Amino acid sequence: MIEFSQVSRSFTVGDQQVAALRNIDLNFTAGEYVSIMGPSGSGKSTLLNLLGLLDRPSSGVYKLDGMDVTTLDDAQQAQVRREKIGFVFQFFHLVPRLSAAMNIELPMILAGIAAEERKERVSTLIKSYGLSDRADHRPDQLSGGQRQRVAIARATIMRPVVLLADEPTGNLDQTTGKEVMALLEQLVEQGVTLIMVTHDPMLGKRASRQVGMVDGEIVADTRGTK
Repeated sequence: MIEFSQVSRSFTVGDQQVAALRNIDLNFTAGEYVSIMGPSGSGKSTLLNLLGLLDRPSSGVYKLDGMDVTTLDDAQQAQVRREKIGFVFQFFHLVPRLSAAMNIELPMILAGIAAEERKERVSTLIKSYGLSDRADHRPDQLSGGQRQRVAIARATIMRPVVLLADEPTGNLDQTTGKEVMALLEQLVEQGVTLIMVTHDPMLGKRASRQVGMVDGEIVADTRGTK
């Protein structure tokens, strides 16, 4: 489903080239639950940005569902991202002035989905995520756990095949973090591919596959240890 072949990413810092990723070969199959771990500066976030088509590799090939997405222009990449990829962030990134329901609905508005279908999908997710009594509340009127549930609902409203999570519990207390992880893991059971960046080794071990990174390289790739 996801294939990285000799993918590298370099950045220019001053008059020097800094290699964030070095010749990465990495494949993910549909429905996998993967954690990506490593120290700060190891390349985790760069890898996630490339997977999410928020950045382009300096060299190498990225295929998603058999399509070489590295050859697509910005508009084409945006369409693939909208249709196939969802994002969950540590700091939620909700639109402050919009209600929970409107935050969830926003990706469908941008995709041009009809209002009736938008209303039906939002209603279904709000109920399944336990947000019925918070649908009309703005983000600043919600708890951290509620905001993250809204963010997950927004990330999945377009029914993506891949969900990318960057420290999804990093801004939550332990109990709320466990509730959020249970919600994400339910999505895996429904067939979504979940790729999660985390600094927390206990959180990383929840995944059925753990990828370790150091200095822009894959140094570990283990399966079946959950």
